[in-house]
Parts: sequence; structure tokens; C-alpha cells
Amino acid sequence: MTTVIDAVQELPDKELLSRHAQGDDQAFGELVKRHRERMWAVAIRVLGDSEEAADALQDAFLSAFRGAHRFRGEAQVSTWLHRIVVNACHDRMRRRMVRPAVPTDDATLDVISNERTKASTPDPTGGSDSAMDVHAALGRLPEEQRLALVLVDMIGYRVDEAAEILEVAPGTVKSRCARGRARLLPYLTHLRNPEHARDVTSPRGGDRAS
Repeated sequence: MTTVIDAVQELPDKELLSRHAQGDDQAFGELVKRHRERMWAVAIRVLGDSEEAADALQDAFLSAFRGAHRFRGEAQVSTWLHRIVVNACHDRMRRRMVRPAVPTDDATLDVISNERTKASTPDPTGGSDSAMDVHAALGRLPEEQRLALVLVDMIGYRVDEAAEILEVAPGTVKSRCARGRARLLPYLTHLRNPEHARDVTSPRGGDRAS
């Protein structure tokens, strides 16, 4: 026999959001279950701090909970939710971040895409030195480049999907990614060439041990 909970679990996202807006007290909880993990992956990679990411995610879900009636259905619910969590991260980055000047470079960066395979990791900042180096380097980027790189290179969105989330043109996302990769390269070369790591200064500060 199909229960009410089973019936809710089978509903598409848009129907769940519509039911929530109409007062269904189970629909939003199901949306949270479906999308929390990937929204968390975005928040932790953008902010690089588990406490900040948790706060941003809470802010995002609260905004979505209160603003469901404003959803018009032009985009996927997942895109709408990710746009909200990106905006929540944006707000926190603006409050806290002081960005130093970063040299540019025209080379292609591959290493950050390796982080994509860790998209479901609860807290990548607590893991390997390479993950921490990536986050430290990302912290040096302007916000718009950092967000584009996280969505495309680390989470794995297509350029057009990231553009919809960020509410900019696909060409703008491509440009931001290209500039961000070039800025990151000097800080992450040691991850692509481990044998030369001793000669590279970590973005976290200080020279590596010889």
C-alpha cells in the first residue's frame, strides 16, 4: 500500500515546490533530501570553510522555503536552488574576503577538475594537502571567477547550466573560467608536477620543506 510519504517521494521537483507553496508540510523536506548533497558541494567549494558553508546552506534553504511562491517555472527547480545557494555564498564572500593581487598566466589548468570526483565528499577542506591548496588558491580569485570555476570545473556543470545559475551569458562563464584558470596556475603547478613541488611556494603561505 502506497503511503503519503511514498507518494511525495515520487513527485517531480516542480510539483513538490508547488505543493510546498500551497501549504504541504512534507514537500519541502523532500526537496531538501534530493538536493542538499550537491548544494553542499557547491557551498563548501565556494567558501572553503565547513562552518561558513553550513551557514550559507541554511540561509539558502530558508530563502527557498520562504520564496517558493516566487518560483515561476522557467528554470529547473535544481537550477533555482543552486542559484539561491550561490547567492548565499556570494553574500558571505563579500562580507569576509580580502583578495590579494594575483599574477595572470595564459596556460591551461587541469588540476582543479580532479576535485570534481570528490563532489559528494562531506568536507573537502578537511582532506588532503592538495584539496587545501586548491581552496587556498581559489580564495585569491575575484568572486565571479571563483564561482564560475567551482560550478564548471569542480562540480561539473555544463557552461550553459552554470550560466543559468549565475544569470549571465554562457560566453561570460567561459571567459571567467579562462581568466580564473590562468590566475590559479602559478599556485597549483606543484600539483601537476609533484617532482618540482619543493621549488614551489604554497598558496597557504611559506615554502615547502626541502
